[in-house]
Amino acid sequence: MTIMEAIDARHSVRAYLDRPIDRDTRQRLDEFVRECNLASGLDIFIRYGDPDGFDSRLAHYGHFRNVKNYIVLAGKKGPDFEYACGYYGEKIVLFAQQCGLNTCWAALTFNKRKVRELIPEGETLCMVIALGYGETQGAIRKSRKAEDVADSGMEQEWFAKGVIAALKAPTAVNQQKFMFSLKDREPFVRVRGLGSYTKVDLGIAACHFEAASGRKVRH
Repeated sequence: MTIMEAIDARHSVRAYLDRPIDRDTRQRLDEFVRECNLASGLDIFIRYGDPDGFDSRLAHYGHFRNVKNYIVLAGKKGPDFEYACGYYGEKIVLFAQQCGLNTCWAALTFNKRKVRELIPEGETLCMVIALGYGETQGAIRKSRKAEDVADSGMEQEWFAKGVIAALKAPTAVNQQKFMFSLKDREPFVRVRGLGSYTKVDLGIAACHFEAASGRKVRH
């Protein structure tokens, strides 16, 4: 599965099969996470076979079921902490999709107390991502149009591809509060409007844009 196929195939999945992630896949995931941490300075890690992270009323309220594996996005907080968590978290999500797994970003609907106990002193928990073999492959959600999230640059084919891929990115409550622009032949992305976790969403959208366009986006 190519990265673009992963972008098309990835949908949020909240209910999982009672099937452990095999050792070879775990090794591949852990190696990819190490590479992301080296590139970002974050302290992302994966918990396997641990149902405690989603053992809470909020998780049940959010319709999460049988989540026993999850990605923890954490690290030392700095100016770009949330953006980096979104960007590198989504890189891992797409890699997991290529490995035949399913995922779902979770900002509130998990057991924060238990997950925070896993975080080293001096580091901040951003979000977690449910991980495993889904009962289904999820469903396509509604999306804004390209002209709603780009105020210039759509005449360039590579830029348009990037924007279309960004519209397939997961965002908090599907808010898509981002705006892409092309200035002096360089792509930019910024938050547009108010919303929850918009900086994380910005990083997620940028990850998709770069994968599709082949160009680094500035923020």
